[in-house]
Amino acid sequence: MRFKRSERIQELLLEEISKLIQQGLKDPRIGFATITQVDVSDNLKHANVYVSVMGTDEEKEDTLKGLESAKGFIRKSLGKNLYLRYIPEIYFKNDNTQTRVDKISKILKDLHLE
Repeated sequence: MRFKRSERIQELLLEEISKLIQQGLKDPRIGFATITQVDVSDNLKHANVYVSVMGTDEEKEDTLKGLESAKGFIRKSLGKNLYLRYIPEIYFKNDNTQTRVDKISKILKDLHLE
């Protein structure tokens, strides 16, 4: 099976950005964050990075603000570590998948009890 280039780039970006968040960023606003998914456009110009953050809503907002302010440093580091002609513009988005899963699980559990 042949992969599109954007899918390979997505995996690379996910791995490298995760490493940077764990090791390279010193911003105190960034809490316990996990990169769950990266979506790169077909022309490789834009990348949506989905971040799952543990904590309150305020901590989630602070983490996203910290990541937004570190966006330039992240792109610069990606440019050094990856051999790509163009590093995509990064957009950080909150990943609400876990809260939706919990909500659906609770509804199904309540239905099962009835």
